[in-house]
Amino acid sequence: MNQPFRTILCENSETTEIVEQALQSLWSVANQLSQIKPAKQDRFSVTIFGSARVQKGDALYGDVKALSRELAALGCDIVTGGGPGLMEAANEGAQDGDPDNRTRSVGVRIALPFEQGANPFVELLYTHETFYTRLQHFVRLSHAFIVMSGGIGTTLELFLVWQLLQVRHMTNVPLILVGPMWRELCDWAEKQLAPFANPDDVKIPVCVETVHEAVALLRPHIAAFPSK
Repeated sequence: MNQPFRTILCENSETTEIVEQALQSLWSVANQLSQIKPAKQDRFSVTIFGSARVQKGDALYGDVKALSRELAALGCDIVTGGGPGLMEAANEGAQDGDPDNRTRSVGVRIALPFEQGANPFVELLYTHETFYTRLQHFVRLSHAFIVMSGGIGTTLELFLVWQLLQVRHMTNVPLILVGPMWRELCDWAEKQLAPFANPDDVKIPVCVETVHEAVALLRPHIAAFPSK
């Protein structure tokens, strides 16, 4: 039943033009709505990005769980992609660090055919059909970003946040990269991007070696949050 509709869209230029105009209108509305700031949040919210492929027994899983546990104990909401691996570690740590249920363990997942749904430690779940809307949702929810080891998806998330900070669509939002893989990226950026970007923009991400250093960097932001 869908096939004839697709054929009409491809062959009928008038129909295609109507669809394109409708899409432009929808994007215009979305752009306007995205400029509206969310209602003032009561808690500092930290998004943790990282690989879905890390297993529970891995040291990195334990590191991320400890990271989010400490942040939740400081009163932070923890936001992840809602899936397995390091996302699950972060959501699990968020629950462990919040025995009194003062904060939220949030998942912003993408609907993919090969994923089974959110991990069991997500308390508040959002689901998106596209990566574009999902990435924008992370930005609206977050006061800081911590990027752990990951693959293509994690790298996409990192570079989107980096560019939004570069063009000042976000300000005073820490972007912290944890681990040796990102140190190499930052070194590469300072060498290779320098001719094409301002020096300050290249240095937007802060690279650290451990999750404890990441928490230390965030503590002043968390302490100052109510006055922002």
